[in-house]
Amino acid sequence: MAEVVLDVSLSLDGFTTGPDVREEEPMGDGGEQLHEWMAGEGPDGAVDTAVREEVGASVGATVIGRRTFDLGLGPWGGTPWPGVPGFVVTHRTREDLPGGNGGTFAFDGLRAAVRRAKEAAGDKDVLVLGADVARQLLAAGLLDEVRIHLVPLLLGGGTPLFAGERAQLIQQGRPARGSVTHLRYRVPKR
Repeated sequence: MAEVVLDVSLSLDGFTTGPDVREEEPMGDGGEQLHEWMAGEGPDGAVDTAVREEVGASVGATVIGRRTFDLGLGPWGGTPWPGVPGFVVTHRTREDLPGGNGGTFAFDGLRAAVRRAKEAAGDKDVLVLGADVARQLLAAGLLDEVRIHLVPLLLGGGTPLFAGERAQLIQQGRPARGSVTHLRYRVPKR
């Protein structure tokens, strides 16, 4: 059965975006640096490339926060992974939106979006996009795993991960070290 997984790049000071997130800068000022490791060009880039390929191969569906969807739709040019359905968590539902790359966006409430995403993912993972929806999933007991790509960068502000939430996570395996440190944690069920 599909697991709900937050896979996120995080600055050393705990932010998933830089400050001043806006349409012109969807990752905020300096926030794109959080994703530079994905190119595999830094020190020990082969480790980063292997992690990125593993993530790409595991995704069967996505659950996306509404703000992340609004800001990401243009840069993505379709669903974040071609052909993979995205389920947007929102109170403002609408008709499904076909992406330009074979995937479709569906709009629903939190629990319904997760249920539908898990059905669509089959035996692959449901990846979570957006810090706010990740926080909501953690609070609702719907998050199974957290994968953090810890970037040696201080952004000084931006979108904090899990602002205000508390949980004891269980480390899975050993950290992998490329140009960033890749960490995995299970979220125990309450």
